[in-house]
Amino acid sequence: MKLAPNTTPIQPADLLIRLHNQVGAVIDITGHQHYQGSRWDCHGCGDHSERPVLDGLVFTRIGANEHAGRCRAAYHRLPQ
Repeated sequence: MKLAPNTTPIQPADLLIRLHNQVGAVIDITGHQHYQGSRWDCHGCGDHSERPVLDGLVFTRIGANEHAGRCRAAYHRLPQ
């Protein structure tokens, strides 16, 4: 059985940006672009931003990109 990272999870309705970590697992940035909050969630390791960032999307994107550069985790969907 070949294991591969979860590279195409279902897209949330409020998806703004989709990044990939070092092994191709998805990091989704969701929420709002301006002053209403956005957050990131890694589908590789399960990490996420602490709380919605109210300062705008640019700061959420910076945090998500830094995480993507470090993360080498790949959640694998195992057969049931």
